[in-house]
Amino acid sequence: MNIDFNFRLRQVFFLLLVLAFAIIIFKQLFIFFPGFLGALTLYILCRKYFLHLTLKRNWNKSATALLFMVLFMACIVAPVYFSLQMVYSKVQVILKEPEQINQAMEAVSKQLTTWTGQDLLNKQAIGDVGKKVGSFIPGMLNSSAMMLGNLLMILFLAYFMFLNGHTVEATLRKFIPLKARNIDLLADETVGMVRANAIGIPLVSLIQGIVAVLGYWIFGVKDFVLLGLITGFFAFFPVIGTALIWLPIVIFMFSKGDNGKAIGLAIYCLVAVGNIDYLARITILKKMGDVHPVTTILGLIVGLRLFGFWGFIFGPLMISLLLLFIKIYKTEFGEPHTEKKAGHIQ
Repeated sequence: MNIDFNFRLRQVFFLLLVLAFAIIIFKQLFIFFPGFLGALTLYILCRKYFLHLTLKRNWNKSATALLFMVLFMACIVAPVYFSLQMVYSKVQVILKEPEQINQAMEAVSKQLTTWTGQDLLNKQAIGDVGKKVGSFIPGMLNSSAMMLGNLLMILFLAYFMFLNGHTVEATLRKFIPLKARNIDLLADETVGMVRANAIGIPLVSLIQGIVAVLGYWIFGVKDFVLLGLITGFFAFFPVIGTALIWLPIVIFMFSKGDNGKAIGLAIYCLVAVGNIDYLARITILKKMGDVHPVTTILGLIVGLRLFGFWGFIFGPLMISLLLLFIKIYKTEFGEPHTEKKAGHIQ
């Protein structure tokens, strides 16, 4: 008994020591945690193709991994970089001449007052909005160093994940304390959720952004490409996201006297921009993995607070994983308990 107690005590002490070291290291490296998630996402998305090329076609593993890194840079990083550059250049102009925003907001305020008879956007509210936007945008753009660091971390970790993927997967299967069927369920569901969150949601937003660009161009909106890009960015927030951009544009057009164009743009955005989201979700997302809008919204709130820019992808993924863990817990620990109770009743 004494020997067994001492063994358990030493075991608990050592586990606490390991846990303490893990927490300390994780806290110091948390800033790069989105990079780890990004590398894992890239590995999951490309794993099937990587194995096909290296195992069936006998391609060199290192060269194939580098090829995937180059494709990742070309297809994802480059468009995001040029988009941010476009936004940054425009923001720089706005910050140097903030009266542009103030004039536009005053025009919107006057139009709302004309329609409602109430001063919904007084000068103090306009000033507060301007200050918040002025402090939020530079802070987001100035996080470029952190984004660059996480990008390098993605490339570094993903490279070694591709080279040692089979070994890591086999090791994880040994250490995950679940039944084999639940480990398979975890793997399959994770792949589906990663596809839906990392490809499906951004793809839906991109489609809405393109449709919005087309509408802004048709109805003569200035800076239609930039505004369409921002509309697609806000499309990450389901249902009302795009309206936060196109609705003020419509009101501003009314304030300028462009009533016909304003009505046309409002109808276009309600019918086309709004419904393309629904159509994309019941087609694209249903095939990749069904992500409920509530999951997306809650995930964005969590993700943006934890990871900043990267939270648009990894926030919804975390919520989806939480729901999956609850499902696995039910099948892992609920069924044996039910069977035991059923046997006892008989």
